[in-house]
Amino acid sequence: MNQGHWHRQDIKEPLFGNTLWSRPQNRKLAGKLLIVGGHAHSFADVGHAYAAAITAGAGSIRVILPSSLQKVVGQFFGDVVFAPHTPSGSFSRQALAEVELAAEWADGVLLAGDFGHNSETAVMLGSLVQNYHGPLAVAQDSLDYFTSSATELLKRPDTLLVINFEKLQKLAKTNSPEIMIRYGLDLHQAVQTLSEWSKTSKPWLITKHADYFIVAIAGQVSTTPAGSSEDWQTVLPPYGIVWLLQQPGRPFETLTTAVWDYIKR
Repeated sequence: MNQGHWHRQDIKEPLFGNTLWSRPQNRKLAGKLLIVGGHAHSFADVGHAYAAAITAGAGSIRVILPSSLQKVVGQFFGDVVFAPHTPSGSFSRQALAEVELAAEWADGVLLAGDFGHNSETAVMLGSLVQNYHGPLAVAQDSLDYFTSSATELLKRPDTLLVINFEKLQKLAKTNSPEIMIRYGLDLHQAVQTLSEWSKTSKPWLITKHADYFIVAIAGQVSTTPAGSSEDWQTVLPPYGIVWLLQQPGRPFETLTTAVWDYIKR
């Protein structure tokens, strides 16, 4: 069911079934995904994203971790690259060259999380967002590098933000103070607010509020009952970017169906 800009998706069947049935069957056409993340003390978000991308149907996956994890990770991932790290074990600014080289191989990039908080990592991620022009998904603590100040991220096309409501509040407060995103909004108010917000912000948005997943793109909004979804911030981002690689050109329909696929997995 839909009413103008608000499209309601039931968990029993996808709202845009043609998107579900037209996915590529050949793995070579299923998209090459680069997953970036991790620091010396954790790569859990990267591991969850890697497993989810396989389940979501990615054709090929390459992972980039800071070299501080090389002895810990070993061959945990099938195709892994280790990039320069800071003394604290996070990505250094010199890692940018390795990440951009791998991004040339990929059809899309996922910033999966576990980056920690480091000024050199901030420089690397900021440069990547500006220099890389393909599909990009931003999730978990990678969002923290962009929510506390005015950011070029909101001007970037082909960008997916999978973001909880708290971080979305910070992002909107800093970059769109005229649009009030408050945690106390009911579902109807949230839909109206995110519809307005998405008209002026280029990135595609997936968030969760009032027990619903909300997709907001260019004024159009879909809602889907969230059900049991505690892992959504780590698992839904790879689903979203994999679907975007396989179904380019229709991001609203594609991401709405990706949400359904994640719930039904």
